[in-house]
Amino acid sequence: MLEQIIHSVNLLKPETTLAITFCVLLVVDLIVKKRGSETAWLALIGLAITGFFLMQEPAAGTNSIFFNMFAVDAFSIFFKFIILASTVMIVLFSLQSNELKTKRRALGEYYALLISLTLGMFLMTGASNLLMMYLSLELTSISSYILAGYTKDADDSSEASLKYVIYGAVSSGLMLYGISILYGLTGAIDIYGINKTLMMGDVNMVAVVIAGILIVAGFGYKISAAPFHFWTPDVYEGAPITITALLSVASKAAGFAMMIRFFKVSFLDPTVGNLSFGSWALFRGFEWNQILAMISVLTMTLGNLVAIWQDNLKRLLAYSSIAHAGYMLLGVVVLSNEGVAAVLIYFVVYFFMNLGAFYTVMLVANKTGSEDIKEYKGLGYRSPLVSVALTVFLLSLTGVPPTAGFVGKLYIFAALINAKWFWLAIAGALNSVVSLYYYVRVLRNMFLRPADPSAQPISFSVPQIVILLILVIPTILLGLYFGPLVEYAQASISMFGVH
Repeated sequence: MLEQIIHSVNLLKPETTLAITFCVLLVVDLIVKKRGSETAWLALIGLAITGFFLMQEPAAGTNSIFFNMFAVDAFSIFFKFIILASTVMIVLFSLQSNELKTKRRALGEYYALLISLTLGMFLMTGASNLLMMYLSLELTSISSYILAGYTKDADDSSEASLKYVIYGAVSSGLMLYGISILYGLTGAIDIYGINKTLMMGDVNMVAVVIAGILIVAGFGYKISAAPFHFWTPDVYEGAPITITALLSVASKAAGFAMMIRFFKVSFLDPTVGNLSFGSWALFRGFEWNQILAMISVLTMTLGNLVAIWQDNLKRLLAYSSIAHAGYMLLGVVVLSNEGVAAVLIYFVVYFFMNLGAFYTVMLVANKTGSEDIKEYKGLGYRSPLVSVALTVFLLSLTGVPPTAGFVGKLYIFAALINAKWFWLAIAGALNSVVSLYYYVRVLRNMFLRPADPSAQPISFSVPQIVILLILVIPTILLGLYFGPLVEYAQASISMFGVH
């Protein structure tokens, strides 16, 4: 037992580093009287050390630690890198956010909560035990509840946080109820033991389906999938832009990682392998993939159609984020290695284009004091570089070649077509066409509508331009040269689920 614990602790160095960083930030915030950006730089140092340990983690096979509580494998490492990179970018965004600097707001606990949120998301990516899944989800949720309402002097901030708590509590309760039913049926709490029991076939299938649907409600809330998305627009609009950007990428990545692991290990027949048909062979009597397909289409359609009517850019990007959750769910519907690899590829390109879009909105809001679309009139002439960068991000979110967004959707649709899900691929393509309309509204305001006669040219600092280029250049390059990304994604799921 002692050897197992020592082995487990050695493989948990990234998460341990994040926990230590969280404690250090709290202590420093209490001791340091003159609070500047010290805690931000300490957070970046902690994240850098976490990245160092993360690169040293073994990616071959699945290393189950703490008695099947947590899995360390290439799949979880892939998502941890996305989450870590997202948090680093958000810390850099926060250093430049006027929204967070007002009224000399103390930011020590803000960065500590960012680290706490990152720790929870790290644990979500590798959780292989139902209780671990729930606890990591709660750690992530509680941290994000506080961060969503951090700018409490804003009118809609407290409302956003309260709505987030209410919806989160309901979805957590549903998920926990589903977990309790599944444990009662199988007598196992880890997903490998659940799979073995289900393979024997001595379990009431109706009860298993009910438990699965309740657990899916918890996952759906975390990834903003319809009909569990109602919190997303209000929370995204009321939260600071930095937190909205983090929730739209990193939190969604953690939710998808946990959902894919749950389904692919618990509910699938390990003898089937990577067949497009038969991946869901364990439950031939119940079409799980059909349920997910309907949720995916509903999520895409609702997100895109409602986004058409939005004038607030944060709210528009919130509904866009809901729609993109629907696109990613298409890969989960297939759930073959090809489908899961497509989700991984999509998340990398989504990281650059979505964070880039939110960063641009933050920069413009810093100068204009508003996130309304009317403030973008004539922006193409007042700030050409930022306008061109936003154009690239929005076209990539649409999936227009040769941007990275096109590559992400290409692999998702290819996985669907290879699995004979033609109608679902057509639904995804039609939704992409709809999304072009509301993205083009922003472009029209920037380049085709004249600015107010009193409006002055907008300039940005060198660090702001550098961060913008860090996000916009990969958005273009990954649309032209994406071979290494595809290979890395495929390698990350080649041994996934092998225990």
